[in-house]
Amino acid sequence: MRLRTTYTAVAGVSALLLLTGCGAADMTQQASPFANAQGARTVTLSVQSWVGAQANVAVAQYVLEHEMGYRVDTVQVDEVPAWDALSQGRVDAILEDWGHPDQEKRYVEDKKTIAPGGDLGVTGHIGWYVPTYFAKQHPDVTDWKNLDKYADRMRTPESGGKGQLLDGSPSYVTNDKALVDNLHLNYQVVFAGSEAAQITQMKQFAKEEKPFLTYWYSPQWLFEKVPMTEVKLPAYKEGCDADAAKVACAYPHTPLQKYLNADFAKTGGKAAALLKNFKWTTEDQNEVSLMIANDKLTAQEAAKEWVERHPSTWRAWLPS
Repeated sequence: MRLRTTYTAVAGVSALLLLTGCGAADMTQQASPFANAQGARTVTLSVQSWVGAQANVAVAQYVLEHEMGYRVDTVQVDEVPAWDALSQGRVDAILEDWGHPDQEKRYVEDKKTIAPGGDLGVTGHIGWYVPTYFAKQHPDVTDWKNLDKYADRMRTPESGGKGQLLDGSPSYVTNDKALVDNLHLNYQVVFAGSEAAQITQMKQFAKEEKPFLTYWYSPQWLFEKVPMTEVKLPAYKEGCDADAAKVACAYPHTPLQKYLNADFAKTGGKAAALLKNFKWTTEDQNEVSLMIANDKLTAQEAAKEWVERHPSTWRAWLPS
């Protein structure tokens, strides 16, 4: 994500690569044992390190396995390396991309080793947020021009005397450091280390009703548990984020995309067709994410429950 947690092994398949937590895999060293297996009914899906992406993969995996008879392997890898892995055929598909124009030009337009897989159906948005209980008490905090007024309230031991802007994983692609510098704000970006660690900190702040400022994104299930209000940054205009060092505008609203390895898109048969057809809503994704992250179901348990509740949605993805 311009940013976006536990993954389960595929049922009934031995020797699959099992990756847990929020660490990233080095895809130059780790590839699916089924990737590029000639004639095998197998699919390898890249799983990004945020729960919404896990929800996509879990449901696609469940349908591929239980309705179509495929073996599915999942591999966790960071955003940019995932494009390299996809180009090389080490994974077959990425189901949630938040926009990587450099990689799109290199692999989709120039090398033609990656093919667009269509809209996911979900629009993603990154922003800065404060807890709604604090925004109600101090409505002007939702304008970035007033953030310095509250910097002392947002200060933590990690922020070095400045207000803290809480970010997640250092691997997420963010504009936050540039925004703080270019908007001349008295804040320090502090990385929690992962989405899960960031959620833990926000939930603890909310439990104590402390103010905080955080980088966050939608869709995300946590809004149901910790209501947050977005801070208005300078309006986004096309191209305002073209130079990463000079960014001084808000993040865009991004229709999230799927991408397939180009060879898999052509020869992947019904599995490739299913992934191209896979499209659901923000509410669908949040429903599965909430079961995984809050209700502590495994990804496959959550996928099974969603599939049982929404047959008309996933049946429309099945190729004829």
